[in-house]
Amino acid sequence: MANPFRDLLRFERRVPPCAIVIFGANGDLTKRKLLPALYRLAYDRRLPASWAILGNSRTEMTDDAFRERMRDSVKHFLEDTPFDEDLWKQFAANLFYHPGDISDPAMYAGLDRRLKELGQTHQTAGNALFYLSTQPSYYQPVITALGQSGLARGEGWRRVVIEKPFGHDLASARELNRCLRGVFDEHDVYRIDHYLGKETVQNILAFRFGNGIFEPVWNRRYINNVQITAAESIGVEGRGGYYQESGALRDMIQNHLMQVMATIAMEPPAVFESETVRDERAKLLRSVRLMTQEQAPMHAVAGQYGAARIGSDDVPGFREEPGVAKDSQTDTYAAVELYVDNWRWAGVPFYIRSGKRLPKRVTDIAIQFNSAPLRLFNSDDGDGSGRPNLLIVRIQPEEGISIRFLSKSPGSGMRLRPVSMDFNYGTSFGERSPSAYETLLVDVLVGDATLYSRQDMVEASWTVVQPIIDDWNARKFDFPNYESGTWGPAAADEMLARNGHAWRVP
Repeated sequence: MANPFRDLLRFERRVPPCAIVIFGANGDLTKRKLLPALYRLAYDRRLPASWAILGNSRTEMTDDAFRERMRDSVKHFLEDTPFDEDLWKQFAANLFYHPGDISDPAMYAGLDRRLKELGQTHQTAGNALFYLSTQPSYYQPVITALGQSGLARGEGWRRVVIEKPFGHDLASARELNRCLRGVFDEHDVYRIDHYLGKETVQNILAFRFGNGIFEPVWNRRYINNVQITAAESIGVEGRGGYYQESGALRDMIQNHLMQVMATIAMEPPAVFESETVRDERAKLLRSVRLMTQEQAPMHAVAGQYGAARIGSDDVPGFREEPGVAKDSQTDTYAAVELYVDNWRWAGVPFYIRSGKRLPKRVTDIAIQFNSAPLRLFNSDDGDGSGRPNLLIVRIQPEEGISIRFLSKSPGSGMRLRPVSMDFNYGTSFGERSPSAYETLLVDVLVGDATLYSRQDMVEASWTVVQPIIDDWNARKFDFPNYESGTWGPAAADEMLARNGHAWRVP
């Protein structure tokens, strides 16, 4: 059967024919992110000429029922793309569904038959991508079953995408990696971190290594400290039961923000290739100074939001959220102080924080430079002229980069005032940036793992946070310790104050 996309598509990078198998196809991630991203790729003509999507979940559904359900989801969750009925009809012709329980070996036999049929009707060349959009507890059973059923090997390539969390501690991460190694080669395993797919995070590499003026000052001689903030103004939004099992340290810092830190602080790769870039990220993560469980209280702060009145609304505390235990010890805020023991960064603190119910939604990186060695101008009048230079990389909600420096105010006398030079993605390029999932899906289909986490990177980041987890598990916190709508517990401010530093207010 001829594929209606064949004459429509053009390529930025040539994407090979393939079938995409989505386990958990009836779940939120598929509805909110994966199918809208794939539809947008079709809209931009970036999917291959021959392709098919085969969804799986326990819910009994026909192909047509699955298509109708996905149509509603795509139409609802498309953020900045028009929904085209004609395009959807062509797109939906490539959507299929195979119901079954992932614990049932017969389901995989049926899945194998469907893939072979799609190989004939949609010319997928035997290539298959298995996307695990399931609960994390199902990862290992699905991977094991793919190996036992023979689906992990075929005529073409076979790849697997795993959503975070990659384990819930160091031991479980190692066990998951052992399971993966027993079925797939490492170069066929793609651990997806949507933060690395964001345009601004990718632009860190271009900013650092494509410009000759920044790399010479990107070290301990010129940089005083680095702050990485990922703040959310919302609470757990009905996901209290899930969030209670993870917390801010596991959910954000261990994976997303440590990968951002590795991108900011890594050494230049010899060439810009997938493995050389990931080698440098891994090397940086292995260079992070490890603390003991006894040292953790000095370098890590846990917080949990309490009830407050924000504007005209009464906001519940975390323990009042549905599905959350009344004595929950889960951290909804986490801040850590890390050091990188290498020649570039020795002695420079990296402060990382993430929390819910903070004053605003923002994710950014603030690189504070050392003050001028000699202060020539009087700064005692509170005009801000004593503030150091800052380079701020904004990841969300507005992507861009700002540089703050001092300039003379108009008029007589030498009065200095901080000013900013701003680069904004939207206004500078005048075009839509692809979503993180669009970028990462194309990457896995073409076999580019640059923006994906590797086994050694995952285990290195867990190694860093494991002493903190052990310390927090052994303690009983007097939660809540910060009000909703504030910037977190006082202990986080005290942690920086010991070094003469303070959190920047985004």
